[in-house]
Amino acid sequence: MKLREVFFFFLEILQIVAIALVIVVPIRYFVFQPFIVLGASMEPNFHDGDYLIVDELSYRLRTPERGEVIVFHYPNDETQRFIKRIVGLPGETIELLGNKITITDTTGNQRVLDEKKYLEDSGGFETEKIVLAKNEYFVMGDNRAHSFDSRRWGALTEDEIIGRVVVRAWPVGSAALITAPAY
Repeated sequence: MKLREVFFFFLEILQIVAIALVIVVPIRYFVFQPFIVLGASMEPNFHDGDYLIVDELSYRLRTPERGEVIVFHYPNDETQRFIKRIVGLPGETIELLGNKITITDTTGNQRVLDEKKYLEDSGGFETEKIVLAKNEYFVMGDNRAHSFDSRRWGALTEDEIIGRVVVRAWPVGSAALITAPAY
């Protein structure tokens, strides 16, 4: 090969890399973000080492919904990221009694969350009543008996939410789209 051909070959490689970076970097930093589960707080639905893809764009277009699994900045240390499930929405009252979660919405309607379809019996809760402000969410781990969540450190504000989990990419045998349960 001539020197000129080698130069154009490397120039073409450089252009391909630059185009790939222009496409991939904004998607990685503003639309989708990877997250690796650490610990057992989300078992039996998510396990230590699961590799998840988090959608950072949805909540700019709509509000979070009950049952969605989210990744957020831990309120007491913004450098840490946690994963939990949304149980209570802004303005609601959450009442924990035994192994029952009762939600009273902003119009006064009450409902008891039926989680038996996707959670094992999580044992009992301490009796607690939480009233959420207009921008607060109550989140809990799926492994309710072993989760450090809103029951311990309080409500989560909307600005602390990074995004919702949309895909489990690893392990390959468990790869799936993630949807919120219908309560």
